[in-house]
Amino acid sequence: MNICYKMDEWHIVEEGFHPERNRESESIFSIGNGYMGQRANFEEQYLGDSLQGTYVAGVYYPDKTRVGWWKNGYPEYFAKVLNAPKWIGIDVSVNGHPVDLSTAKIVSFRRILNMKEGYLDRNFKIALPKSKTLEFSTRRFLSMLEPDLGIVRYSVKSIDFEGTIEFNSYIDSDVKNEDANYGKKFWTEVGRDSSAGTGVIISRTMKTDFHVATGMSCSLTRNGKPVTVKPSVASREKYIASTYRTEIKPGDELTMVKYVSVLSSLNNQKDALMGDVKKRLAEASSRGFDKLFADQRAEWRKIWAYSDVVIEGDVAAQQAIRFNIFQLNQTYTGKDERLNIGPKGFTGEKYGGSTYWDTEAFALPFFLKTADQKVARNLLLYRYKHLGASIKNAARLGFKNGAALYPMVTMNGEECHNEWEITFEEIHRNGAIAYAIYNYIRHTGDIGYMVDFGLEVLIGISRFWNQRATWSDHRKKYVILGVTGPNEYENNVSNNWYTNTLAVWTLSYTLSCLEQLKIDNPARFKEIAGKTGLDFEKETSEWQKVIGKMYLPFDSDRKVFLQQDGFLDKELMPADKIPAEERPINQHWSWDRILRSCFIKQADVLQGLYLFEDKFDLETIKRNFDFYEPMTVHESSLSACIHSIVASRIGNTARAYDLYLRTARLDLDDYNNEVGDGLHITSMAGTWLAIVEGFGGMRILDSKVKIHPMIPDQWKSYSFHARFRGILFEVTVTHKDITVRNISEKTLQIMVYSKNYRIPASGKENIPIEKNKLNF
Repeated sequence: MNICYKMDEWHIVEEGFHPERNRESESIFSIGNGYMGQRANFEEQYLGDSLQGTYVAGVYYPDKTRVGWWKNGYPEYFAKVLNAPKWIGIDVSVNGHPVDLSTAKIVSFRRILNMKEGYLDRNFKIALPKSKTLEFSTRRFLSMLEPDLGIVRYSVKSIDFEGTIEFNSYIDSDVKNEDANYGKKFWTEVGRDSSAGTGVIISRTMKTDFHVATGMSCSLTRNGKPVTVKPSVASREKYIASTYRTEIKPGDELTMVKYVSVLSSLNNQKDALMGDVKKRLAEASSRGFDKLFADQRAEWRKIWAYSDVVIEGDVAAQQAIRFNIFQLNQTYTGKDERLNIGPKGFTGEKYGGSTYWDTEAFALPFFLKTADQKVARNLLLYRYKHLGASIKNAARLGFKNGAALYPMVTMNGEECHNEWEITFEEIHRNGAIAYAIYNYIRHTGDIGYMVDFGLEVLIGISRFWNQRATWSDHRKKYVILGVTGPNEYENNVSNNWYTNTLAVWTLSYTLSCLEQLKIDNPARFKEIAGKTGLDFEKETSEWQKVIGKMYLPFDSDRKVFLQQDGFLDKELMPADKIPAEERPINQHWSWDRILRSCFIKQADVLQGLYLFEDKFDLETIKRNFDFYEPMTVHESSLSACIHSIVASRIGNTARAYDLYLRTARLDLDDYNNEVGDGLHITSMAGTWLAIVEGFGGMRILDSKVKIHPMIPDQWKSYSFHARFRGILFEVTVTHKDITVRNISEKTLQIMVYSKNYRIPASGKENIPIEKNKLNF
């Protein structure tokens, strides 16, 4: 664990430059706006260790994956988000010598991510020959209001230096991914135009033929007044630049403002990109930095008004949850149903920037509770539009009759993951998508989504589960063989309890939805049956057999559900027996040793108990938590949050708090020594759930919202916002009472502990807190 950032409720602050951890800081200080993102690379030249990262949502490359051990059904390619043309570049020279923090004599350095208003600041001083000093300050933001815009303000102030300063503002499309095979580059230039202080490059991706236009417009002032110097222009393939050379004296401050517009062919006609970018640059520069920045602050004010979590008395916890909420809102805005959420968001290349099951299992619940319902609906529409591709994915593996297997990793609905045990075995992702449909409808009441889209997806997924289950004459039960559960430290196992439980639940839910539609809207039922080729009586009778006869492994002595067949054959021991110098085990042990151990990467059984807790009594949940939690090493970013919620459910608030702090500060404190690759965006949603569903005890049961609050001893109070069927409300919890405030124009019906309350529009209710009460 590495702690190097100052504790602050609204800011991430790095004091002093730490080149050995520069990649980690580049991830932590990343910015985005749902349309594009930027790692915290320096504007000026830096020859030290760095991961250059500029990303445009939806723009990817299908890297070929065929290898010597290729088998039928294996994905043809591994999709990866591309490092896009670099737009932040402003190289600075002093008397002809480049400013480079890898070689400069640094007097002071400070980097600040302002989460409240959505911008990145950097301030540093360098010592020059003859004991002269220059002070540098930069501010960068990506507009949340106008997401094609990025703005940089770069200032150089002379303390006691007199000489020449040169600003070289440029766009460079000659970029590549660090993980590219053999240094392969994915961009070609298709258009370029440049003149003094402005310019545009249009780049095209190979194979996928995405076009991205990146344009800049620059201005330079001295002490707030325009500098009249005319810049020199450089223009060559994949590169344009304008270089301003001027003098500076003690007390002078030179400031360059760089306006950038990035447009892609996802949203603009290819042949209009050049003109569109130039128009956007003219509009942005005419409004100026101050107006654009004021708009940015106002937009973030709106976002925090419905998604903030306030914690009193614990700065570490407060900073962490705001950091997670900030990054989630930077990554996805829900404005485009073609986009989704990559595990690293816009902060790194790892995982290819593709969509995983993380979206439905972790991110969608966050947006369900904090954003307008259209945001979550667009996440589901993304999957609906990939139904045809998912049916093809299943067909490649031998499934028939419209069975759908959603990809583990995708950009366009096709499977594009290149690891066997995940591509073919981690099929629980299908259940996560089915559960997301259920979760959306119970939160929003949007039955129309089920009728128009959801049922088709559920039918395809249910057909898959029906065909994937195998009848075992030995057990006289249905079994599911050869899978990998969420706990990826056990591969190719049989009868993973979580996977089998999801299969049964999905079949049951789909069946109940079909039966209800058959009663409520026979015409639509007939239409869906015709479209999907559903033989209702025949197919659902098969589903009923699987539902009634599925094998769910259980240890009758310990009275716990088993991860999978053979789990008890392992040597069972708690994770605290692992020597500290061997943690994390995925960085110190062989894969063979990990697979043979009992140690759990992330929740399997507890993930199922979290989703379906209403089907189990408290003692069952507690027994399984007490059995599995000590063996869990939490080396998945998706682990600690689920354990924290379950710990809260069983009244173990102290353990819930420890696990919350681990998941909340996973990246800030770099628990697993991997943040240099990018942040864990989807697990950040789990962090939010650990507060709202864990400590807050928020549940949707029987079409009602319920809360069952408790509070950690370390906190004086906490509050959160949540939505239910168009109603926004705020819950504040202290050690004495709970206040529920209705922030909407409709009456809020809510159950607190076991009592129902009706809170009118703009009204509030104060309720005494009930400690040690666990009956939800």
